[in-house]
Amino acid sequence: MEGKDGPSSVDDKSQYAIEGVVDTTRDESEGTSQLIYIDPEKEAAAFRKFDKYVLPVSVIFQVLSSLDRNNLGNARVFGFDEEIGLTGGQFGNINTLSSVCTILFEMPWVLAVRKFGAKAALGTAFLLWSASTLGTAFIHNYAQAIVVRMILNAAEAGLAQGFAYLFSTIYPRELAGKRIMTTNLAQTISGAFGGLFAYAVQTMGTRRGLSAWRWLFIVEFCITIFVGGIGWIFLPKSAESAWFLNAEEKETMRLKKIRDFHLRGQKKFEKKWIRLALTDPFVWMLGIAFFTSSVAINGFGVFLPTIIQGLGFASLKVNYMTIPVYVLGTITLVTVVWLSDKYKRRGVFIIGCCVPVAVGYLVCVGTANRGAGYAGMFILVLGLYPISTLAVTWIATNLSPDSKRAIGMPLAYSIANISAVVSSQLYPSQQGPRYVQGNAVSAGLTVVAAFLYGSCWLLLRHRNAKKAKMIAEGATTNGLEGDQSLDSMYIL
Repeated sequence: MEGKDGPSSVDDKSQYAIEGVVDTTRDESEGTSQLIYIDPEKEAAAFRKFDKYVLPVSVIFQVLSSLDRNNLGNARVFGFDEEIGLTGGQFGNINTLSSVCTILFEMPWVLAVRKFGAKAALGTAFLLWSASTLGTAFIHNYAQAIVVRMILNAAEAGLAQGFAYLFSTIYPRELAGKRIMTTNLAQTISGAFGGLFAYAVQTMGTRRGLSAWRWLFIVEFCITIFVGGIGWIFLPKSAESAWFLNAEEKETMRLKKIRDFHLRGQKKFEKKWIRLALTDPFVWMLGIAFFTSSVAINGFGVFLPTIIQGLGFASLKVNYMTIPVYVLGTITLVTVVWLSDKYKRRGVFIIGCCVPVAVGYLVCVGTANRGAGYAGMFILVLGLYPISTLAVTWIATNLSPDSKRAIGMPLAYSIANISAVVSSQLYPSQQGPRYVQGNAVSAGLTVVAAFLYGSCWLLLRHRNAKKAKMIAEGATTNGLEGDQSLDSMYIL
């Protein structure tokens, strides 16, 4: 790795940037422009280390958190409501207040990852949500349930965004999607097997004076603290100081950070990026689009087991029959995200995935045939999970520097998570098993989402066109900073 004399013209500089070998940067400590050469093979070797040590931890953490969060619904089957005395809409209130905590705490957790490192920030979140899971096993009334579940959701709030932020500091923009998809991969895994796990615990019955639903959370805590604790050990503080990298690989990541200065920015958080993130139309436009498409994901979790149960199968059979749907969802998630990274395109894939989601929900609205409803789930899952993965990837890899990304990315995600509050009102239990209202609204909002994502694509394309025109005319600056400067182009 060594400095090299670079090309003098804009065209030459663009050529090298596309190849990804040499790039014009600024040394963060000295503030001087220089050219950095990084051996692509050594850089790829460092990435493989992160794939080996960090990526599995991301999946494990998010599967465990998803199980801990979602099994409250399974606990109801075991008598949760009756034992702690819930009546009317109190269970829905618990979920609504918990969702509010998720929305409020996403940004603080991402800022914590940026300031204190992934190991400290995500490790603290891990301990808090583990303790809250165990605490759920020993609640006795409505108030205690609210407090414990609000703490759990607050602790888990920044997990997906924290890992997405971490991956955006490690991998090149065109490779980040396959890593950020671990969030939705974890959802499909927990969705496929969470019900079976809960059913297995249910067979224990009451033991040592504790009901089966209480044992569900005790067993979950034991698994989480053991498996998650091992995973915590592997988390690095930062990409440049990861313990599993050798000296040469650490130097490679250090040089990469210098080379990518226009994408990473200063190590110290600069408050000006708060204003720039909050006033960037792309952040708000993508957040609103993400909100409209997320309603469909929340509805899917409610509607899928209900449809299968309506076919007349026993509860264990219902859990088995959700697995093929989630398996198909996993396959399409991996395939679409891989193609998106390969062709370096986000918008077209997101818009394309909105089509099967809307069609699947409309099938469920248009017929009372439960078999057709089950088939509709297979249709909509073809596009369901790639949408959210690519939406997060789109904003995580386009916003720069790190300070702006740490504000804009969780803000957009928080807007999207308001959908959880909306969905809880769209799918009241008395409208089952067809949930015509909820499914019709989910289909309609997915169509709206397609147009909103299209507007995001048009905005970024317009910005790229303006940059390209200025560069062609010989300009070296447009007076803007971060992702809006001439130093980088947006991935469309």
